[in-house]
Amino acid sequence: ARPLSIPLVDNEEIVRVGTAEMIRDLGHKVEEANGGAEALAKLAGGLAVDIVVTDYKMPRMDGAELTRRVRETHPGIPVLLITGYTGPTDEIVNLPRLAKPFGQTEIAAALAGLFTDDDNPAFA
Repeated sequence: ARPLSIPLVDNEEIVRVGTAEMIRDLGHKVEEANGGAEALAKLAGGLAVDIVVTDYKMPRMDGAELTRRVRETHPGIPVLLITGYTGPTDEIVNLPRLAKPFGQTEIAAALAGLFTDDDNPAFA
């Protein structure tokens, strides 16, 4: 598999840094953002990406809203939600997600799954 360019969006620095290192160790390029607005600014500035990985529960703009905006401006880019949130919500029911905490094996499988499942809503 070729190296991917991935913006990683998480407002919790310790989680973002640890997740970024796991993804980099898999051979991918990671651009970190501490929130949705920063990630959107990077995309608007021309950052080329293959997948967006975002936390769900963040202040100001959650991962569902970020996903909606990414799909408006960059249709076809898959989004993976990483979340520890276990409460009910309809807005993320069909989005690919990975439950926190996770390890490198789990995130590698989740990233690979975005490109192998033809019915994956990440591409919707």
